[in-house]
Amino acid sequence: MIKTIFSILLIGSLAGWQNEWQNPKTTLVEAFHPEIKERPALFVQHKINGRNLLIECIVTGITFRQSDYTKQKVGKMVVWLDGKRNSEVDTAAFIMKGLKPGSHRIKLEVVNLNNEPYGLEKEFMVNIPK
Repeated sequence: MIKTIFSILLIGSLAGWQNEWQNPKTTLVEAFHPEIKERPALFVQHKINGRNLLIECIVTGITFRQSDYTKQKVGKMVVWLDGKRNSEVDTAAFIMKGLKPGSHRIKLEVVNLNNEPYGLEKEFMVNIPK
């Protein structure tokens, strides 16, 4: 009896996953975390290349394209360097060039077009070699 119930639950779960994978608009992140469709999230990856910092972001639920009205939320990213507002970007990947050698605190904050925060931010430390 328990095996039968378990089998039914397993088959039902797999059938649901099959529908997600067949939808061409479903991303890998959404397939494994369907709740992300409903709430915005920010994932950040960075790499140091000499005195430059390459930053790649995945922002779900918010678009940086001001002409893209298919999503409800449009925004941009405010970049902070060592506690001071450094720049604004409207792309998910960008380069911070010519950083001084030493440790730096980087903060990325996703805001709407009126600079009101969405509550998405990431902060990390980098060490630029001499």
